[in-house]
Amino acid sequence: MFKNRTLLITGGTGSFGNAVLNRFLKTDIAEIRIFSRDEKKQDDMRHQYNSSKIKYYIGDVRNTQSIKEALRGVDYVFHAAALKQVPSCEFFPIEAVKTNILGTDNVLSASIENGVKKVVCLSTDKAAYPVNAMGTSKAMMEKVFVAKSKTVDPDKTLICGTRYGNVMCSRGSVIPLFIEQIKAGLPLTVTEPNMTRFIMSLEEAVDLVLFAFEHAQSGDIFVQKAPATTIEVLAKAVKAIFHADNPIKIIGIRHGEKMYETLLTNEECAHAIDMGNFYRVPADKRDLNYDKYFFEGDQKRSILKEFNSNNTKLLTVDETISKLLSLSYIQEELKAWEMRYEVIGHGSERLPRKKLNHTITKQEMRNYIHV
Repeated sequence: MFKNRTLLITGGTGSFGNAVLNRFLKTDIAEIRIFSRDEKKQDDMRHQYNSSKIKYYIGDVRNTQSIKEALRGVDYVFHAAALKQVPSCEFFPIEAVKTNILGTDNVLSASIENGVKKVVCLSTDKAAYPVNAMGTSKAMMEKVFVAKSKTVDPDKTLICGTRYGNVMCSRGSVIPLFIEQIKAGLPLTVTEPNMTRFIMSLEEAVDLVLFAFEHAQSGDIFVQKAPATTIEVLAKAVKAIFHADNPIKIIGIRHGEKMYETLLTNEECAHAIDMGNFYRVPADKRDLNYDKYFFEGDQKRSILKEFNSNNTKLLTVDETISKLLSLSYIQEELKAWEMRYEVIGHGSERLPRKKLNHTITKQEMRNYIHV
């Protein structure tokens, strides 16, 4: 599908952009354009990948002209640029509006103007029944791309989207925080132990976008059937992987957080289509002529029910450990952690020995005892 094509990724220096590069660089894609406003991250990527297939564009989705110039000659767009942190969006909601809503409109308008063939917009479970500024802005982002899809010939520019839950080990997520707290000998800070969240890997996030890219009709939203876990189980799983005995400290729910997330609303279930590992939510194709729907509005409802992180499969600690250990990020962090010490003994007698002139603290000693 991507042979000799040019792909642009907005917000391409983020975790998703890096995952796409890892997936695509060895294929016969012609060019991947990384569009973002962070020159430092772009320079880091330039040195990391050292590939002639990657082109870097400094710009901001808020700036129409910068995105227009970057889109010249582009075949496909993955729109990942967004403000994603719930607390920061609560304090600066207008900034979320500028990037997540107006920025999306800029990307879509510029894509249509430049004859881009397909645009996939990345959304979040927080857009379903939103209670915070970040979720509300992403919900409006979805409305923008669905509405925009009705204004353009899909044979010229097809616009669709994906909606997924927490991506494990992505930038700003909780798992890297837990690992840093373990390294520092600090308590693992948990907002609310029984809070549930969908979890998926970066590779699964890319799979979802590619599935949407291949199967979407204009205005569709695709959802992956992801498992979930409680925050307490997630913290216990990370502790077990690193043989840590750091305490878990409950700090309370942060600004704008929900106890559980929804990927498919009850209202969307009325017409959603089950596609095996995914749900497809078709766009409402009705126009502004509402009068006829007083007489023709009795559609048969789907039997699907709301899909949220409370009624999906909840992973146990062991299942969560297994999922985490499949991630390259966890493997690398665990290897780096274990290389700090030469471990002797077995079972409860496992103790770290001083290595490379590193003075082992009491906390580190406690962390590394395998109970």
